[in-house]
Amino acid sequence: MAGMRNPRAAGAVSELAELVLPWLPPADLAAAASASRAMRAAASAVTARRAADFSRGLEAVPVPFDNPIDSKPYAYFLYTPFSLIHPAASASAHAQPWGCAQARPPCPTWPRPDLGLPSAGCACAEADCGAAGCPCADAEAEMAAAEMGTLRECGDGCACGPSCANRRTQRGVTARLRVVRQLKKGWGLHAAEVLRRAQFVCEYAGEFLTTEETRRRQRLYDELASAGKLSPALLVIREHLPSGRSCMRVNIDATKVGNVARFINHSCDGGNLQPVLVRSSGALLPRLCFFAARDIAEGEEITFSYGDARLKTKGLPCFCGSSCCPGVLPAEET
Repeated sequence: MAGMRNPRAAGAVSELAELVLPWLPPADLAAAASASRAMRAAASAVTARRAADFSRGLEAVPVPFDNPIDSKPYAYFLYTPFSLIHPAASASAHAQPWGCAQARPPCPTWPRPDLGLPSAGCACAEADCGAAGCPCADAEAEMAAAEMGTLRECGDGCACGPSCANRRTQRGVTARLRVVRQLKKGWGLHAAEVLRRAQFVCEYAGEFLTTEETRRRQRLYDELASAGKLSPALLVIREHLPSGRSCMRVNIDATKVGNVARFINHSCDGGNLQPVLVRSSGALLPRLCFFAARDIAEGEEITFSYGDARLKTKGLPCFCGSSCCPGVLPAEET
């Protein structure tokens, strides 16, 4: 009979949509939704699942978007729980399913991918690293070091496993967080539960870049950001070496490939996070991790200072609202 819906055809469309739509970026997803009523319903379901957990099931807890401002349901980027080396990062993460109906179990953040760098580790065994802690860790010394902004942990070359007490930053995001849309700032990371002082919050994950590539991207990002077309998340870390005569530079770009930390906004008063450089045994590159600098209330925005870099007279505006805010975001001299 004319106009009667074919259940078998509708089911085939639904199955096809479930296979294809989660791989599409927002523009292509919207285009697919216009094809038919069934595709529109499938695309709507994908959008809802994306907004419910932007970590794509790669973290132990879902991290949702919350937008009370406009109709934008989520921000699109490729998710990684740990930093990857460019250009392999871009190649391996060129496409990523997001919004599948079948929830995936969290992907373990340990062991980390082999970056092709030399690695060595301690000889402590899994059995030695129980509830009493790890023999490699000095709890008092580690707490004091974290207060000063540095921390040492067991690395991938160590004999112990992911349950080792000396791997507190290597299990991914376990604190409940959410990303909230704000009128002036755009997206920002908020606590979805009370976070206690010294609690690990997240790592700043993205692409490790060379300085040359960092400078190239920064020029492009500055141009796009000034036109309101991009919110860059490129971070340059400078660590002064013990000699005091030189410093190590680490560039992490979470603009297109990143994790929850890409949504952390700047605060001129230092914010409520303590940035800590974490060195794992045998690893060449340190990781930037964030701990709660004080107790953080449920619903409170999570922020840190982007640094004391120079201020550009025509730089991007800062809306942190702190009493010491000059009205312009710090600009990194790349």
